[in-house]
Amino acid sequence: MAGIDKLRLGILVSGSGTNMEAIAVECEEGRLPAEVAVVISNRSDAYALKRAERHGIKSVFVDPSSYPSREAYDRAVVKILKEHQVDLVILAGYMLLVGRAVLDSFPMRIMNIHPALLPSFPGTSGIDDALEYGVKVTGVTVHFVDEGLDTGPIILQEAVAIKEDDDRESLAERIHRVEHKLYPRAIKYFAQGRLSLDGRRVRIREDCFIWAPTTSRGGRGV
Repeated sequence: MAGIDKLRLGILVSGSGTNMEAIAVECEEGRLPAEVAVVISNRSDAYALKRAERHGIKSVFVDPSSYPSREAYDRAVVKILKEHQVDLVILAGYMLLVGRAVLDSFPMRIMNIHPALLPSFPGTSGIDDALEYGVKVTGVTVHFVDEGLDTGPIILQEAVAIKEDDDRESLAERIHRVEHKLYPRAIKYFAQGRLSLDGRRVRIREDCFIWAPTTSRGGRGV
């Protein structure tokens, strides 16, 4: 809608950045009413930084070892996010737990994606853990971030069946395909104001409005 600001995203990354790029493409092609304002990485060699550059997105490497504490590092990340007027923080393969400074600055405005059906198989090895355990179905979860490890309120989930001949590579490929459509959908629901929090349940309303920032660029969705 003309005259309405788009939702401004700040994406935190540590690795390849395929989810970051999928979100950027959805924004560029007009399917997602948002724009990626900045990409921040805690690793200088993260390929996601190159992907961001190809899309003309501002990218920043913030070296945790340059700060006296994890809290100081998190405050530096918050400073960059606020400088770029970020409304919603997106974790896309970010291999650090989000610190209190970030959580307090963006309450229920931080999303993460996980390659399993939470609360099953939390942590950094969700695909391997599902294969090792022998489950027949795994999947993808998009959730809000809290102080725990993959413990925040769940926004969307989609199941992925595990085939008899699956190895890590084949299963990961199918999971990533689901991730690349599910994550933009969750962001779109936020941008449309369709998400509300009822205890631990994230409810998705049928009605929606075009998202507009407040004077402090605080989201109105949750």
